[in-house]
Amino acid sequence: MGKLDGRVVIVTGAARGQGEQEARLFTAEGARVVVADVLDDQGEALAKELGQPYVHLDVSREADWTAAVAAAKEAYGRIDGLVNNAGILRFNALLDTPLEEFMSVVQVNQVGCFLGIRAVAPEIAAAGGGTIVNTASYTAMTGMAAVGTYAATKHAILGLTRVAALELARQQIRVNAMCPGAVDTPMSNPSRLDPDADPEETSRALDELYRRLVPLGRVGRPEEVARLALFLTSDDSSYITGQPFVIDGGWLAGVSVI
Repeated sequence: MGKLDGRVVIVTGAARGQGEQEARLFTAEGARVVVADVLDDQGEALAKELGQPYVHLDVSREADWTAAVAAAKEAYGRIDGLVNNAGILRFNALLDTPLEEFMSVVQVNQVGCFLGIRAVAPEIAAAGGGTIVNTASYTAMTGMAAVGTYAATKHAILGLTRVAALELARQQIRVNAMCPGAVDTPMSNPSRLDPDADPEETSRALDELYRRLVPLGRVGRPEEVARLALFLTSDDSSYITGQPFVIDGGWLAGVSVI
């Protein structure tokens, strides 16, 4: 018996990285997962492998959310959960950040999360309640040079999470946020997108870097974030709402000596 047997969950940014692992784990735990992404080839391949439906979803577009909700209801008749995983990261000093770049990150990370909550929450309420899990970041709890736009949007996601948790509690919808630290995904490790790169070698290089920065001595794995998403989506967290959950190997616990 799975922890999500019979539940219908939309996972955004599900074609790769954390979203892919969430889709895989949720499927293994009995959920009917709607795989949503803008990376159509990868997303469709994953959905076919898992035996789940795929929907093209640009989270910054309201019309795409309307279509995704309709597709989920057509496939399964209801929606019980949402994982707002999709996001983008740009490296730049604040004073060197063009407005266009700033707004593109805001549109995907912050507006996308807002649109997801607004589009899906009424369907979850109609199903009798459920969960929303928003992906923030450990940078939502502090500052970090060179990722100011990203950090600003992740701070905003925590605000959205807390307000949504308060407003939706009476409809039996729990809303929480995950705050991952450094995780070995294509977004944080672009070398994973290089077809000539050795994935094991790049992972070892990241581990060597984070061995000196992270108390647990390594970079995080997307599977570990997926397990936190499962906890927050399942009844194991039935009395938890409005909370940020940091999963960073202890990074924020203190400053490691390099």
